[in-house]
Amino acid sequence: MTLIPPYIRELLPKVNKPARYTGGEVNAVRKPPDSVSVRIALAFPDTYEVGMSHLGLKILYQRVNALPDAAAERVYAPHADMGEQLFSQGIKLYSLENYSPLTDFDAIGFTLQYELSFTNILWMLDLAGIPLTSDARQEHHPLIIGGGPCAFNAEPVADVFDAFALGEGEEVILDILQVLRMRKAQGLSRQETLSLLATVPGVYVPSLYDASYNDDETFAGIVPVDKAALPIVNKRVQQELKPEYLVTSPVIPYTDVVHDRLMLEIFRGCARGCRFCQAGMLYRPVREFVTKDVLIAAQTAVANTGYEEISLTSLSTMDYSNISTLLSQLVEKMNCQGVNLSLPSLRVDSFSVELAGQVAKRKKSGLTLAPEAGSQRLRDCINKQVTEEDLLGACRGAARLGFKSVKLYFMIGLPTETERDLAEMVELIVRAAKILPVTVSVASFVPKPHTPFQWEAQCSMYELEERQRYLRDRLRSHKRVTFNYHDSDTSFLEAIFSRGDRRLGQVVIDAYRRGCKLDGWSEHFRFDLWMEAFAEVGIDPCFYANRARGADEHLPWEHLSPGVSRAFLWQERERALALCPTADCARGGCPGCGVCPALQVNTYTELERR
Repeated sequence: MTLIPPYIRELLPKVNKPARYTGGEVNAVRKPPDSVSVRIALAFPDTYEVGMSHLGLKILYQRVNALPDAAAERVYAPHADMGEQLFSQGIKLYSLENYSPLTDFDAIGFTLQYELSFTNILWMLDLAGIPLTSDARQEHHPLIIGGGPCAFNAEPVADVFDAFALGEGEEVILDILQVLRMRKAQGLSRQETLSLLATVPGVYVPSLYDASYNDDETFAGIVPVDKAALPIVNKRVQQELKPEYLVTSPVIPYTDVVHDRLMLEIFRGCARGCRFCQAGMLYRPVREFVTKDVLIAAQTAVANTGYEEISLTSLSTMDYSNISTLLSQLVEKMNCQGVNLSLPSLRVDSFSVELAGQVAKRKKSGLTLAPEAGSQRLRDCINKQVTEEDLLGACRGAARLGFKSVKLYFMIGLPTETERDLAEMVELIVRAAKILPVTVSVASFVPKPHTPFQWEAQCSMYELEERQRYLRDRLRSHKRVTFNYHDSDTSFLEAIFSRGDRRLGQVVIDAYRRGCKLDGWSEHFRFDLWMEAFAEVGIDPCFYANRARGADEHLPWEHLSPGVSRAFLWQERERALALCPTADCARGGCPGCGVCPALQVNTYTELERR
């Protein structure tokens, strides 16, 4: 373990949870800076306990550090107290492996998981002494590269980033590292490097494009201004999920984190086609890890970490084609080592509950189910192919198997929602609570890019709060129901930036300069400062959040493609309004989303590849 520099050690007694900032954890990979040719800082724009729970960063960390001539080091957003100490003492934000200032790296790769982390990115750059916008950076500054789901509408932070990597990162990060090697070997300028990066499949360099707007303030289009830039940037996708993509030596945190357990991915994509779900569209098509590879990875990871819990992580874990065999073999192998399994995402059906009961023989606390909408009409609209009896049957099965409670996830403000839909939600919750104690979590619908609902308006904050109040007033008298909901103001901001364009970059920077940061933490969120920033820049936030888009309107994110066609998304919107279900492609045939031919990739399952 490297000794913590004295100037950092002196700060630690002055902050809460100093273990966030010490590094030196078990399985951390420390390579002396002069032993490698290229270095990248993997940055998560939230605090240590959130970022250490993110699987994508773990995958990239393992992937880069497997190379003999490259190093990946971690950096997270400090909490407010540490940030103040760094600023006041003139200490630059540093990596956890070598305590290197971020300016020492060739590139900094930010994970864009959530729109409300945008000001954290600016804060981290500021703490590192790096200019906030790409055009202000000089030759010696590291390249700032973004990835993750928010990169599929990169426009609100296009001026901040030098480049974005779309899609799965296992291979594109190696291509990016090769460009960085070439820059150093050939003495390429910053501009030459950006043009070279634009030739890498899946990489978007926003400074090589010009955006334009109509007289009515709507988005008119975006065009390349450099021959290296493509009109459409398609995401990177792995045809085959190789065993080396499974994380087997994750860094073990020194302090509590959000998900302090082993995470094993068993497949990617989701064939269900819920019309509100961005992840279900972005991560298509479905591809599965081989069962034996998952089993080997589980045993290796337990040996490398000593963890006593494994979570099988995928968008819909129970849709893994060989799930029964995988779970039975994992339970057999792990139980004798005292290791529990957990299934974070269950289908709302009796089969899933039965399997969950087998997995949770030693620990049966609660189950999480996501009916999403309270009425059958609205579930048909969003293509959530779940009935009331499916949910109640799952609750009865859970009670019979010894589970103590159930957590139900719903959304409000979905397109076409009426008061009758809310009333049926209340009735469904009350029926479920007669079987098991219920914790209800209600999120507000946010229209997301690359989904069938990307054209829809979000309900106003007033409307969302009225619907929250309607549910709260009718559920408060039920002692076996605990009711939680998301704040409407954060959902409003999320909707603005999820469908925003480049003009919003001025708002993000202005809000940051007014003091906005750590917006995902309720004690730090300042909605008033955000509204001041919109007023100062002269942008109406409702124009982005509460306005429906027309069928022919150009959308600011359509040059950043996950492979799903606009025609398919519009067709799904029309089917939603007609309450027509679309069968999932794993069981009902190809719905024609376009992703497989567009990206030249095919779906496969574990059972099909045998």
